[in-house]
Amino acid sequence: MTTMTSSSLCPCCSGKVYHDCCQPWHSGQLAPTPEALMRSRYAAFVLRNPDYLLATWHPDTRPGELGLDSSPEWVSLQVLDASEQGARGRVHFRAVYRAGTGWGYLEEISDFVREGDRWLYVAGKTSEGALKPGRNDPCPCGSGRKYKACCLKG
Repeated sequence: MTTMTSSSLCPCCSGKVYHDCCQPWHSGQLAPTPEALMRSRYAAFVLRNPDYLLATWHPDTRPGELGLDSSPEWVSLQVLDASEQGARGRVHFRAVYRAGTGWGYLEEISDFVREGDRWLYVAGKTSEGALKPGRNDPCPCGSGRKYKACCLKG
């Protein structure tokens, strides 16, 4: 599992420091919304924390084990929509990852259920694709810089 300092920016791309964002959920506090849970699960993928992912997965759909050794290098997250109605929640997001020398994305509409005070991930409808950023497009890594001045250089 990758570790972070509490003053590092949170990998969920919220713009907050990890200590004030996903670290409380990773440390055992309950995420208050489906979006907070989804962001903390994305951060757990980045940090390679399968125990947290399994603990926040509904037992009816949770796999027996989860290996993250072949997981891609996740670089940015964009929440496209989030909703909550009673004990059900849904989050639509796009996560970008490095794929060798290129870029890919995973887009998912995730379903969540609240049992008691705890939100759990149930399942998601996913689609994947390749990203082909132009030189003057924003860099897929989420730096805010143009692609030509960021990851295209390196």
